Amino acid sequence: MSDTYISDSIKYIGADDTTLDLFESQYIVPNGVSYNSYIIMDEKIAVMDTVDQRKTDEWFDNLNKALDGKTPDYLVVSHLEPDHAANIQNFVEKYPTAKLVLSIKAKAMMPQFFEIDNLDDICITVKEGDTLELGEHKLTFIMAPMVHWPEVMVEYEEKEKILFSADGFGKFGALSADEDWACEARRYYFNIVGKYGAPVQTLLKKAANLDIKTICPLHGPILKENLGYYIDKYNTWSSYQPEDQGILVACASIHGNTKKAAELLAEKLKATGVKVAFTDLCRDDMAEAVEDAFRYDRLVLCACTYDGGIFPPMEDFLHHLKAKAYQNRKIAFVENGSWAPTAARQMKAIVEGFKNIECVEPVVTIKSTLNEASEKQMDELVAALTK
Repeated sequence: MSDTYISDSIKYIGADDTTLDLFESQYIVPNGVSYNSYIIMDEKIAVMDTVDQRKTDEWFDNLNKALDGKTPDYLVVSHLEPDHAANIQNFVEKYPTAKLVLSIKAKAMMPQFFEIDNLDDICITVKEGDTLELGEHKLTFIMAPMVHWPEVMVEYEEKEKILFSADGFGKFGALSADEDWACEARRYYFNIVGKYGAPVQTLLKKAANLDIKTICPLHGPILKENLGYYIDKYNTWSSYQPEDQGILVACASIHGNTKKAAELLAEKLKATGVKVAFTDLCRDDMAEAVEDAFRYDRLVLCACTYDGGIFPPMEDFLHHLKAKAYQNRKIAFVENGSWAPTAARQMKAIVEGFKNIECVEPVVTIKSTLNEASEKQMDELVAALTK
């Protein structure tokens, strides 16, 4: 279980969800996910975000236990996405004297989610640099639009030097899961936030001016030590630079011949000493394939021609990469077609629309099964990818 202790005054009141099948109805989460929420106990009491409707009862139990009979003064709304904001109306109904503290954009979006008659009366809208005095604790509000929604803001607590980072520095996985941070944080980042590298860079520049001792995200563990490690990861990811030197071989094979060739290519690459990852796009987790494509500096696309186009699992993968602003990589191509192989030409047409991509020659063209001529092309490609 991840350590959720922050301080005697600032407490974790979130909840693990270990039975969720798909996060955002698309991402597998084998170890679940956490919906993080916090409370600051001072002369004025501030609750930092709510949780998903799946955990309403548990959240209110945790909140009531932390309040110990007191009444909250504020609910700070960092992000309106339903996995964090689902209980705003429930909170308002239970604590009618409390104020909602949120960005101007968040207030404008509130009626899209909730019917709160006295919304104008209970909202305190804040902008960049505004503060909220709680007593010994003070929150400074930092706008973070498009990390990864337009209304997002983060908060810095000055006394204990805590950054409440909204979805930033989040990860898949419940707090009860014993797992490495980087893998599921990377998969989370590139699939949830990946398109918005420039806004993340802007937020990192703002955060660089703060003395941060603890990062409290809305998903995943509270980060208390070696913060430079996590910040460096985010800087690399959001600037679209490769994290590691290596090659992802991604294949989409109909009957297995393209996969057999892709596996041989992976073995030949490994024999040169380069780090190689392999994914079967027809069967493996698409989100992990996207994660690995961003992790490494080179990518090999191996696909069949299908109905005169690209075999759909590969086409789907390429559209995912396009949506997440894939860039600054080298890409090579292996195609297969029994009578008119065109997959490489069509894959290349898609990736040439990506930013700063180098297409590596030669293209390996297979007609049904690998033969001596196509394996020779493969050896030439290995040499080109590893020189």
